[in-house]
Amino acid sequence: MSALTRFLGDSPLRIIVKLLVVSFLVGLVMHAFGWTPLDVLYNIKRFFLDIWNLGFHALDRFFGYILLGAAIVVPAFILIRIASYRR
Repeated sequence: MSALTRFLGDSPLRIIVKLLVVSFLVGLVMHAFGWTPLDVLYNIKRFFLDIWNLGFHALDRFFGYILLGAAIVVPAFILIRIASYRR
């Protein structure tokens, strides 16, 4: 068994035939949906950007809730501490 065959997992001719068949089927499906390779790359990029933005949007909402609650809790805490300090 040659090093190339061992690397590819099969004979080079069989690998070429398999790649041609799979490439044809993928090309057929992409043509049916009207996709181009650049569309696929753009959609992958957009997917990761949406995940990135969603994560930061969740953090923004989380810290927004903390600030909203702190607007009531911190003054109430200070008033309670001042009231208990006088005793």
